[in-house]
Amino acid sequence: MTPLDQAHALMEQNPDTDAYRLRFYERFAESELYLLLDAEPDGDQISPQILTVEDETYLLAFDREERLADFAETGAPYAALPGRDLVAMVAGQGVGVGLNLGVAASNILLSDQALDWLHEMLGNAAKEIAARPTMFHAPALLSGEFATALAERLGNAAGLARRAYLVHADYDGGHTGAMLGFIDATDGAEAALRQMATEAVSFTSEGTGLDIAFFTSGSEVAAKLAKAGLAIDIPEPAPAPKDFAPTAPGMDPDTPPRLR
Repeated sequence: MTPLDQAHALMEQNPDTDAYRLRFYERFAESELYLLLDAEPDGDQISPQILTVEDETYLLAFDREERLADFAETGAPYAALPGRDLVAMVAGQGVGVGLNLGVAASNILLSDQALDWLHEMLGNAAKEIAARPTMFHAPALLSGEFATALAERLGNAAGLARRAYLVHADYDGGHTGAMLGFIDATDGAEAALRQMATEAVSFTSEGTGLDIAFFTSGSEVAAKLAKAGLAIDIPEPAPAPKDFAPTAPGMDPDTPPRLR
């Protein structure tokens, strides 16, 4: 059972619970998907196979290569790309996505309106504020769903920072609210960390805002965060391989789409 299968099952079992529906769309965006093509790629140009259902147009995507092969029944060309890239590709085009059709319990038709909404959610950006925190408190008012979503998303931030602390902060201008303080962020990683944290908030039903700040270990503020906050560990980067081995074109999962 894949993560998308699990998220889809929870959404189907709890149709009136926003949290499960949001989690499914989050999983869709984070999953690597295999897009069925009509023909072999021509350079960087692809021709996705089209399905028409009741005058609505859908592309066909699967979360496992084996599922695409089961659907096609014979060898078929495909493009592998993250769900968020597929959403960006179809946004505003009036095209939906048929996911795992006929090959898994998680089969579903995602409308063009749903994908346009998801594209907007993924495009939400953190807002910068000019305020100085004066006091930190434990994040007692935040739900477990919210903290879990942050921890899961930051689990993919290996090497981008040492750790993060979730707190409730008071500011010198009278503003109060949830704050996520990153410790020892890698140079140039701030934008990626902001995006990860912002998306984690967007895909929960908490409905809260989140201030994001960056500090260095050994500072007075970092010590206060450690005392009051909920620590969220960020994985260490994977060690570099001892011997360099060239990678075949298209085999790096960080450079989608991969074409076949």
